[in-house]
Amino acid sequence: MSEGTPDSYHVTADELRQFIERYERLELEKKDIADAQKEVMAEAKGRGYDTKVMRKVIAIRKRDKNDLAEEEAVLEMYKAALGME
Repeated sequence: MSEGTPDSYHVTADELRQFIERYERLELEKKDIADAQKEVMAEAKGRGYDTKVMRKVIAIRKRDKNDLAEEEAVLEMYKAALGME
């Protein structure tokens, strides 16, 4: 380590390798999960479900109920203003 480098910046090859390998394993797991999600949607589509709508339902289920209710109220107001009711 050089004279002006704080101890907190000391890097060991083993520790660095561990962090990188952990991250790479997580990347692989993420890819495996994405592939599994695609398989689920392909199966649902094969059974006649509309996967575009399913994805919307999944997105809605993730949202906060209050935020969703507020957005729906504003959407209804805008639709009424445009005569879309």
